[in-house]
Amino acid sequence: MTTPPIVSPQKWEAALQRMRVKEKEQFRARDALAAERRRMPWVAVEKQYEFVGHDGKASLLDLFDGRRQLIVYRAFFEPGVGGWPHHACRGCSMMADHVANLGHLNARDTTLVFVSRAPQPDIDRVKARMSWHMPWYTITDDFDTDFGVNEWHGTNAFIHDGDRVFRTYFINNRGDEALGTTWSFLDMTALGRQEEWEDSPEGYPQTPTYEWWDWHDTYGKHTPLRWFGDPDPDNPNDQRPPRK
Repeated sequence: MTTPPIVSPQKWEAALQRMRVKEKEQFRARDALAAERRRMPWVAVEKQYEFVGHDGKASLLDLFDGRRQLIVYRAFFEPGVGGWPHHACRGCSMMADHVANLGHLNARDTTLVFVSRAPQPDIDRVKARMSWHMPWYTITDDFDTDFGVNEWHGTNAFIHDGDRVFRTYFINNRGDEALGTTWSFLDMTALGRQEEWEDSPEGYPQTPTYEWWDWHDTYGKHTPLRWFGDPDPDNPNDQRPPRK
């Protein structure tokens, strides 16, 4: 293969800094796109949908699991899909492998679920085989057709106000490639990361940047860690040395 030029460390550093300029431009463009996404109009979900989970039948509102936002990834695991019945489709399986620990999403009042047409015993079996832990429901009606995921994978975002559910965004095709991290999922939601630096509409929930971050198994067990300033004497988990 033809390689790029081999240069001195000084020239390599100069090339790196030129790339940094372009990367920062891309970051700013991504943040601006997410800000615009938070201003997208919502569409009410008027139809009633029914899924099946571990506890039996569930509505779309039930899938929120008590949180304000819901992200639904349509995975292809069902008769007729390559790999059945031992595996879900290869692409959807790779997507599942990339999903980060859901405790961080949940801490931002957001639930992520997978849905497929496979029965629950088959879903449980493939989840155990692949060490996946996300909630995974069975589609029983036209949900996949109505939300653009009947012939290809895709990710829909919803929010609810009481009993009213609204669709806020949709990503499919190669757009799904970028999903998997806590940040990428939050950036597609109506409320975003909910941090103070974000350009969000007035009144949207926001907290100081970094303050809500925690170990995924300790959310809600202690005061959020402040990353800057002197240690909090009332928080035994705050191990920062005092500023000098």
